[in-house]
Amino acid sequence: MKNILIISAFILCVANSFSQEKRLNLENKVITPNELGIFDTDLISPSFHKERREKLRELMPANSVAIFYSSPIRNRSNDVDYEYHQDPNFYYLTGLKEPHSVVIIYKNKIKLEGIKTNEIILVQPRDASKELWMGKRMGVEGVKQILNFKAVFANKDINKLKLNLKKKDKVFFISDKNDTRDTRSNSDLYDIKKLLLTEVENTEKDNFQLNKWMAQLREIKTEEELILMRKAIYITCKAQIELMKKLNPEMAEYQSEALVEYHFKNEGAEHAGFPSIHGSGGNSCILHYVSNRRLFEQNDLLVSDIGAEYHGYTADVTRTLPVNGQYSKEQAIIYNIVLEAQTAGIESCVEGNSFWKPGQIANEIIAKRLMELGIINNTNEVKKYFPHGTSHYLGLDVHDSGTYNELKAMQVITVEPGIYIPKGSDCDEKWWNIGVRIEDDILITNMKPINLSGCVPRTIPEIEEIMNKK
Repeated sequence: MKNILIISAFILCVANSFSQEKRLNLENKVITPNELGIFDTDLISPSFHKERREKLRELMPANSVAIFYSSPIRNRSNDVDYEYHQDPNFYYLTGLKEPHSVVIIYKNKIKLEGIKTNEIILVQPRDASKELWMGKRMGVEGVKQILNFKAVFANKDINKLKLNLKKKDKVFFISDKNDTRDTRSNSDLYDIKKLLLTEVENTEKDNFQLNKWMAQLREIKTEEELILMRKAIYITCKAQIELMKKLNPEMAEYQSEALVEYHFKNEGAEHAGFPSIHGSGGNSCILHYVSNRRLFEQNDLLVSDIGAEYHGYTADVTRTLPVNGQYSKEQAIIYNIVLEAQTAGIESCVEGNSFWKPGQIANEIIAKRLMELGIINNTNEVKKYFPHGTSHYLGLDVHDSGTYNELKAMQVITVEPGIYIPKGSDCDEKWWNIGVRIEDDILITNMKPINLSGCVPRTIPEIEEIMNKK
């Protein structure tokens, strides 16, 4: 009997040793991006994300912590979800594009599981059965090696970790989003948030300040970010030029949309940065029209407001085109007013000017010209036909985070004035159903502004030349 027990113990010891050796081999194995389904070689570097976390930490007060969640999975219908898109703040700080994750950034270092660190990230563990259906996960080791985090844990182990949150003077977090609970899991985003909120129940919490800090950081682009933004804008500009070449009155709005979005994918963009706006005829006067189902008519204008998203960064470029290749007299008059307003607005995109300066200048020009045409009787009426501002920040969101204070070098903003005169407006009906918007992406520098989308023609002669070239 004693011999049997000794042999059994020996077998168990060998088995445990073999199991531990297999685990250690897995942990020590060098993981390549391709093994995790990552094939792009021009992604933002892990050092960028680390530096961004350091910049945030510099803004945080002593003995505080900031918590960021990944985006929830959104259900489209029944058992089909929308294609996953990471929360921009979470991606900005981590580089991780997977759901059910959280990053916790401490002002001061703590000791956790034998690791001295000021940041931890909890991620989905590897799971062969789920990866068979949904694709590769980075897992704990992938995040350590590819994204260069030191303190990485599986999200299912969150209950076992002493996160040292109750001892903090203040907790910063972005407002919660509505999450759907996965009843088959106790470590999805819903459960993670519930546990963390319980941990900090009696600690002072602030989400307003964290939003301000992230806006302050994200509004200033790094050179690394600008490389990706230029790529997204280049793809979008190329799509606009291809649309000019192929547009004709026999098409429909959805065909013009298909044409530009084909070029997005063909040039390597992962997504459209926002639903493409292709409004023709009366639809050109609807600011965010996205149905895109109408058939063109011979004398229509088409407002094409599009932006490719490349590695998370989005472009936003608008051109207004005559579907038959020739602007009518009235269309040309309105178009040139918008072009004049946009040109003046772009020229005012100078470091130190108010963020709102381009819009103020564009508004004054449009009001003056519409009065000269008799379309309005006084400057206060301009809002009827130019009801929006001209600018927003651009970056990881099409309407990106920013402080909306004075313009600073390395910001990218749009300048997009427009005039929209729908049918039935209180003016001569010859102006009806003319909607014009021109939009470009402008880099603020310490000298003159740079039009990053300036390779797409803006003037009537240039546009008509491309559209009528055989």
